[in-house]
Order: sequence, then C-alpha cells, then structure tokens
Amino acid sequence: MMSIKKLGIFMIVGCLFFPASSVYGHGLGIDTISSVNIQGEKISISVEMPMYFENDHEQITITATNDETKETAKNVTFLIGLFQNNEMIFRNYFFAEDGILPIKVIPTEDEKITIHGEQDSLLGAWHGTETNPIEITGSVFNSGGLYNFEIEVRTIDEPTNIIEDSGVYYADLSIVSTQSFPQEDLENNNVDFRVKSYFDKMSNFSYDPEAKQVTIEMPFDWSENKMSHIPVVHVEVHFPKDFAEFLSPSYSGYANGVELFKASVTVDDYTEDDERIVHFVLLQDHLRFIKNQMKQSEKPLSENIIFTLSKSEKTAFPLTAYTKSEDFQVNLSWDPLDIEPGIDTNFVFTIRDGKTGEPLRNSDYTFVIIQNGQEIHRTSGTAQVGGEFEKYTFAEEQTGPTIIKFENIRNSGQETEFGLVVAPEFGTIVMFVLVISIIGIILVSKKIPLATKLQQV
Repeated sequence: MMSIKKLGIFMIVGCLFFPASSVYGHGLGIDTISSVNIQGEKISISVEMPMYFENDHEQITITATNDETKETAKNVTFLIGLFQNNEMIFRNYFFAEDGILPIKVIPTEDEKITIHGEQDSLLGAWHGTETNPIEITGSVFNSGGLYNFEIEVRTIDEPTNIIEDSGVYYADLSIVSTQSFPQEDLENNNVDFRVKSYFDKMSNFSYDPEAKQVTIEMPFDWSENKMSHIPVVHVEVHFPKDFAEFLSPSYSGYANGVELFKASVTVDDYTEDDERIVHFVLLQDHLRFIKNQMKQSEKPLSENIIFTLSKSEKTAFPLTAYTKSEDFQVNLSWDPLDIEPGIDTNFVFTIRDGKTGEPLRNSDYTFVIIQNGQEIHRTSGTAQVGGEFEKYTFAEEQTGPTIIKFENIRNSGQETEFGLVVAPEFGTIVMFVLVISIIGIILVSKKIPLATKLQQV
C-alpha cells in the first residue's frame, strides 16, 4: 500500500488534471491499448502494475476486453515480451481462459528469469491455477524507470483458434525511480539533491551554484506514436529546506530550452519534513507545445528531455500549499517582497477549500515561524472572510532559511507550511558596494588611483 507521502502531490496532479476514469497511459500504473482488431473483433488490452515494487511480491494484470460487449474476451493467448532500455527481459506465451491474466512477480538477485505455473501442449503457453499460479522470479523490476510491454494475440474465443499476424502492440509503464545526486554549493559544502521520476530514469544531474540552476536529463521518445498515450510526465527535484542558496518562493522551469508554464513548476514544502520538492508536471498538450517549439529551430529532435530549474528573479504571488489530506489550501504572500530584519513584514494569506478553491469563512488557525528547528513566533487567530494577515518583525540575528507554518486549520489538526529566506541586513551586493566605498575613501585619502589598488588586491 502506498503511503500518503509517496502519493504526495502526484495524487493532487491526477485529481486536478484528469479524472480517475481516464488515468490510462504511458508512464502510469496502467496503460490501455484500444481497439485492437482481432479477426474482426475489436478488443482493448490493458496492462496494470504497481508504480512501487516494495513488497516481497507484486502483481501484473493483463486484461483483454471486448469493446462492444464490455465483457472480457475468452481463451486468449498472449505473446508477451518485456523490455527495459531496449533490452529484453523475457518473451513468452501466456494463456488467460477468462481474458484476465494475473502474473505474480517476485524480484530476486538471480540473473536468470524463471517462470512457474502450468504449460499447455499447443504453444507451451503459461497459465495458472488456484494451487499453482503464474509466478516470475529473478532480476525483474529491480530498478525504477520505464518498462515496455510488446504484446501479440495468438488465440481468442477458442484455445485452438491460432491467429497469425495479428499485429504487435505496445504498452509502457513506469516504476517510480528515486536517485541521489550529491552536489557542492558556492562554499564547496556538500548538498544532497534527490530526483524522483514517475516516468523514466534521470541522468546527467548538475547544480550550478553561480547561476543557482539545476539541470537534469531524461530519455524521451518524441514520436507521435509514443506521445499519443502520455497523459503526464512528472519529475520531482528534492533538496534540503535549509539550503538557503537555492531556496526561493518560486522557480522558473525549462524543457529543452523552452520556458514552461507557471502551472508546470510547483513548490511543495509539506510532503517531506526536511526537504523542499519542486515538481515538473508536463501534460500531453505541454509536451506537444515543447515539441513544436523545438521543431521551429530546424534542428533534429532530441532523444531526451533536458529539465532546467532556476531560482525565479521575481516572486510569483500567491504561493500555494495544501494540507496532507488535501482538504485545505493556503495561499500566502508577504510585503515587502524582500524580508529583512528590523522591517515590519505583513504575511497575507487565504485559507481555501482544497477541492473547490473557495475561501473558507471563520477559519481558525495557528501561525508559526520556525528557524533552525526552533519556534521564534506563534500566534492564533480567525480568518473571518477566509483571508487574514499576520505582522512580524525579524530581529537582526533572525536570518536565513525560515518556515512559515499554519497549524490546526479550522480546528482540524491539519497543517501546511512554506519555506523562505530572511535576508541579512546587508546583502551580498550591498556589502560589495560598501567595501568598494571604504576602499575608495582610503585611496582618496592616500591619493592612490583606484584601478591600481584594485589590481594589487
């Protein structure tokens, strides 16, 4: 069973952008091949498997359904090949008397793939019984990424009704891949970045501390045949919440140099306790837009997607966060935009219904500010019209990564939070100007040319 944290924002994305009845496609937990013509009979073939292989065993289910009667087909023999990274894992015949083929998968370290069950005498197709179900053991589904199923139908209606040249059909499903990419910041300190992909494995991760920019690559087939059944590509970039150098209220995202829509790049500070997550969510229309933009460059289409994530120069208010139950949504802005010690900051927020987005009147809340794991401010109130503000002035020593937390929203015990950075009184540019000014004063008093002195420095 997938935990709430593992569902995280992915379930929000699913609910917002496409209904559950249409969650079929490349890179998700189920892929359906529609309207396959087998001897004049239209059938659909669906392949379903978990997106996480966490238990001792999991199950793949392949189902053939008659498009007209909506009933499962009878006496279907599938020829199934499984591939990852263009390498074949297995290719065998499987028989489903009632059109439903359950295959129990037990991943092991054994390089040899072994199939257990019963075999018929006609094609040697594997089939299961109550006492002897089909099982596949060996080095299969041991790693995340995209898996490709190659399927042919060799019998239907009758076990001996052998079909030649029925066509080859493809289904593509993903196992969620989580990878770590240690990087260095401006001061050569180690920073633990992680990437979670709900599509395919990522590679060539790099963080540029000067540009405050992350770049990462994922293989991708831009052909219409593949893209036609891709409802969404979803990738997460994780990094520590206290990594002030890359902490920003909002980010700009690019795919192969094409700037993404604001809705495609979202900040998530609540799914993980100690990590900020930035989500890339590319829907099918977004992918086609990116492809069209690339084609205008008259260069050959790449075989990948290169994601680029940069700190946004301008904060896009309001920021949005959900509670873990997704019952409540909080929008947050602040004024002035640059939060500095000694200056009153107004935190303006609205508490909304997580499903409809409507402001919720008479919403009780507790407003908390946290730095370095310690509370520095806590107050409670009621947002009578759904919106309210809280004022706080940071002390001189209260700078750096900061969490703004909303607790016990509407007395429900639910909470959510936002991450931001309180800038020191003198930022980097101001300090540089100050140093130059001081040097200039010294040079003037000593009548030394500034350029000469700077060259000496």
